[in-house]
Amino acid sequence: MSFRERGIEDEERECGKSVSRVNGSVTDTIATTTQFTIDENLLVDPKLLFIGSIIGEGAHGKVYQGRYVDRIVAIKVLQRGSTSEERASLENRFAREVNMMSRVHHDNLVKFIGACKDPLMVIVTELLPGMSLRKYLTSIRPKPLDLHVAINFALDIARAMDWLHANGIIHRDLKPDNLLLTANQKSVKLADFGLAREESVTEMMTAETGTYRWMAPELYSTVTLRQGEKKHYNNKVDVYSFGIVLWELLTNRMPFEGMSNLQAAYAAAFKIAAREAEDSRRCITRSCIRHTIMLG
Repeated sequence: MSFRERGIEDEERECGKSVSRVNGSVTDTIATTTQFTIDENLLVDPKLLFIGSIIGEGAHGKVYQGRYVDRIVAIKVLQRGSTSEERASLENRFAREVNMMSRVHHDNLVKFIGACKDPLMVIVTELLPGMSLRKYLTSIRPKPLDLHVAINFALDIARAMDWLHANGIIHRDLKPDNLLLTANQKSVKLADFGLAREESVTEMMTAETGTYRWMAPELYSTVTLRQGEKKHYNNKVDVYSFGIVLWELLTNRMPFEGMSNLQAAYAAAFKIAAREAEDSRRCITRSCIRHTIMLG
């Protein structure tokens, strides 16, 4: 199916354009004035892109299963925004995501294939037939992951994050929803660079960016818990998120279980641990002391 044939009309209206069929695909019927630039070598021909069923949806776009030439791919269609300010922000975010995805290549990162900026902002990547780590963990809950599997997944994630940090990139949105399993469910790949940033760029981060349960506590304070407040950050925010994901892999439980997103943020910021966590910490401490005495 082409863009026109499968549920893209809403995105087209948001872009303020009409599209028409050309050889079973899509082309713009009016001239566009694009305010952002992307390396021409990274662009793919939209006439060769065909879209199928939706497989995911986020705050700023939708992801579809599709086809590029003779290859099955994932097609991420991003919104352009309704105001000039929002449009500029989303276009800059799109250009940044394309730039970063195109320059980092690793076995544990979803492979970038190409992008389109007209008539829609589109990112094309490899399609992993496996589910997200979030869906996988939920499907086997309350059963925990096999320890060896959990460790292997953790190593995959650590390798991906290490590669990003080595290339000066902070992901900022590490969570099980953005970790995709391969077909054999033996390894995971990191996806979604929509919130990623260059480490060298001095920038603020808002508390509503990303997802509270996995966000580093240094992003919060009694002030920054209010929407719109900002704080500086570095790649340590990814390290914290990795720690939360690692805990999930070992326990197969939702972080800050029983709390709303805002309550989870407050608990992380002010180190409000669950009672069972305190009990576990005391138990581990006593066990370590006993082990030390026995060795001594």
